[in-house]
Amino acid sequence: MFGKAVLSVSSAAIIAGAACAKQRLETVPPPPPRDGLALLNRMRDGYLGKWFRTVTFTQLTTQYRPNGVIDTTTWYEALLSPDRLRIDFGDIKNGNGVIYTADSQYVVREGKVTRTAAQGNPFLPFVAGVYAQPIDATLKQIAPYQFNLTRLRTDTWENRPVYVVGSSAATDTTSPQFWVDQERLVAVRMIVAFNPATPADVADIWLMDYRPVSGGWLAVKVDIRHGGQVVQKEEYSDWRGNVDLPRDFFVAEKWSAVPHWHR
Repeated sequence: MFGKAVLSVSSAAIIAGAACAKQRLETVPPPPPRDGLALLNRMRDGYLGKWFRTVTFTQLTTQYRPNGVIDTTTWYEALLSPDRLRIDFGDIKNGNGVIYTADSQYVVREGKVTRTAAQGNPFLPFVAGVYAQPIDATLKQIAPYQFNLTRLRTDTWENRPVYVVGSSAATDTTSPQFWVDQERLVAVRMIVAFNPATPADVADIWLMDYRPVSGGWLAVKVDIRHGGQVVQKEEYSDWRGNVDLPRDFFVAEKWSAVPHWHR
């Protein structure tokens, strides 16, 4: 009896030790990616087939003008993966807004396209595209912003470890760069020129308060800084993932032809 009891206790200890060792192995973080390209591939592989197809939300937008005026408006936004973003400014019935792709924008006033420009939205490849499209498409979309993908270092952001691509030193706050949470594999900061034609005019974008949405993540607070000052603050509410939205909803020429999700 005593022999069997000792054997049982020993076996239990071995099993428990093996389980603890396995758990330690499973919680060991993977080694840092060798460069920015490897990181983008890791982001894609981590969520491929899982990320939300669409997301809608209401955005309270506060803009701080150089003359001291503070404007607050409500925007209604819808994103279609991998590369379409529609923003309705203010009252939806007025028909004012913009549609962005990764490389273009279409400005709409009173339901009509009034201007187009070959200037896309730099967020799109990072909040949707990288998780849903071939890596070559993402590389093409981010190429105009001149991130140096050979530069990768580690840092900390809001008490969480991050990878920083495009910067080789913490003192570098002007080179185009994006910061990615090591665990969640989401962008938490970007230093980038909104207009690639003026690369020296960079903005510092903070993507904060990430919430899980339909298999992906959504930063529901965003600060855009210029010259060290916040110039735009965004606060999201009523976010919903995988909303059924027809593709025509993201066609500028059909701005008013499709019922709006907010209605």
